[in-house]
Amino acid sequence: MSYIVDFKNISTVGLDSSPVVNSLAGLRANEARYFMNKYKHKFTVVPVTESNDTINYVNQILKKERNIEFSAKPLETSHFQIENIKFAYIFYENGLVVNVMYTVDNPKKRAVGFKLSEGMEIPKELEGNFKFARQKSKLAGTVRGSFFVIKGIY
Repeated sequence: MSYIVDFKNISTVGLDSSPVVNSLAGLRANEARYFMNKYKHKFTVVPVTESNDTINYVNQILKKERNIEFSAKPLETSHFQIENIKFAYIFYENGLVVNVMYTVDNPKKRAVGFKLSEGMEIPKELEGNFKFARQKSKLAGTVRGSFFVIKGIY
């Protein structure tokens, strides 16, 4: 069942098994606020049991581009298109959020982003390979983020 993320009343629905549940819920709400403010889009997530296509899509890009395979358990995903940009998100139990931004008609604007919930360690799959910038968020606390540019076609 899909869930529209409310960024005014932060909920932990679907994320309860995470050891950083509150900061992960805040990070999810932060993403929802961004899409509402920038695109007037309601950020909707679905449980992983309903989103094999999204998981496979993101995992394919991670594996082919950087040989990354996360051991963390995915909890929820989101996959949508706004104008000419496809977006895909995976929210992991350990507090990691992976997102793909894939501009359909401009190969120079395609990237994978990593966001770490406040209170989580850098996953071993990313350790030493990425530098993380810190950003303050009223909803998510201190978020650490990094990214890489997608070179292939997916």
